Amino acid sequence: MKAFITVIGKDRVGIIHGITSVLKDCNVNVLDIIQTRVESYFTMIMFVDLEGMSTDYKVLKSSLDDAGDKLGVTVKIQHEDVFNSMHKL
Repeated sequence: MKAFITVIGKDRVGIIHGITSVLKDCNVNVLDIIQTRVESYFTMIMFVDLEGMSTDYKVLKSSLDDAGDKLGVTVKIQHEDVFNSMHKL
């Protein structure tokens, strides 16, 4: 099972570390990552593998939400199949 994680918010030190620390703690592997800064805003999209995840999806989502709140960014996670269904023509 794979998922997309998006992170958007005012740029500051520690965003990548804060989010990837949650993934490490949950044993989620980052397959691909892209990030950029637009003016003073940080954006990041990660494609992750949930196969070896050491917790359940709801706990991961809650942990990412908590990390986002602490960092002042919005974090969203979406299963790959949901993402693909939404973007089919």
